[in-house]
Amino acid sequence: MTQRHAPDADDSRWSDLDRPPLNAAALRRALVRSGGLWTDVQVVARTGSTNSDLVARAAEGRAGEGAVLVAEEQTSGRGRLDRQWTAPARSGLFFSVLLRPAGIPVARWGWLPLLTGVAVATALSRAAGVDTSLKWPNDLLVTVGGEERKAGGILAERSGEDAVVIGVGLNVTLRADELPVPTAGSLALAGAAGTDRDPLLRAMLRSLEEWYGRWRAADGDPAACGLQETYAAGCATLGRVVRAELPGDRSVVGEAVAVDGDGRLVLATGQGVREPVGAGDIVHLRPA
Repeated sequence: MTQRHAPDADDSRWSDLDRPPLNAAALRRALVRSGGLWTDVQVVARTGSTNSDLVARAAEGRAGEGAVLVAEEQTSGRGRLDRQWTAPARSGLFFSVLLRPAGIPVARWGWLPLLTGVAVATALSRAAGVDTSLKWPNDLLVTVGGEERKAGGILAERSGEDAVVIGVGLNVTLRADELPVPTAGSLALAGAAGTDRDPLLRAMLRSLEEWYGRWRAADGDPAACGLQETYAAGCATLGRVVRAELPGDRSVVGEAVAVDGDGRLVLATGQGVREPVGAGDIVHLRPA
């Protein structure tokens, strides 16, 4: 009798029944519509980075505004400062979108990753029943066992002169023994009411479409469209004493008191100075 070789676990899209694959056709039917933002939704089994892939597609003219690329697994996912972002296959949502905010002043494009954070947090509150807060500028935080944990992140990259690719990585069903670091979390560990990735992805993309539409209608003005106020309301960094680790090996410690009109975090230092921070790593030190 010929012995058949059992397929490797990674070869089967149903290898983990607790983590079924996304239904690309159903996602396209739900999200791609005439007059809507989303023009194409592609799901791939595995890739290095959805952001890198979508930036390349845009450069080659193979992706227009509203293109969405989702990976069941990312092998070289990147966060800010080129940090690695890895997770088991189908344990999270890893996707990138291409936006072309024509007519919006480029100085206001810096609000796009913050806008995405607001959209994702709003969607997860409704669709997963999980209270998600935002760590400036682009970390998604959940509460696990009374502790703040990072469950996701957002990375925005320019693509040519007229486009921005925004990537979102979110841990959905990651178990405690699968966490890359002890300070990480997931929707499941935070007690999510639902962890079915299809409705979660639909909810996030619909929320992003709504917020992006508001922002564009207001010519990118974050105050006029309610974005600045909503971001501040959901930002866990505000009111905290933080350390901003800045380019050039400089750091500033102060209370995070505001997010200004340019999306910068404003720190009130011990010297009575208000210093806006536009880039850098923020460490939450303690409650204010």
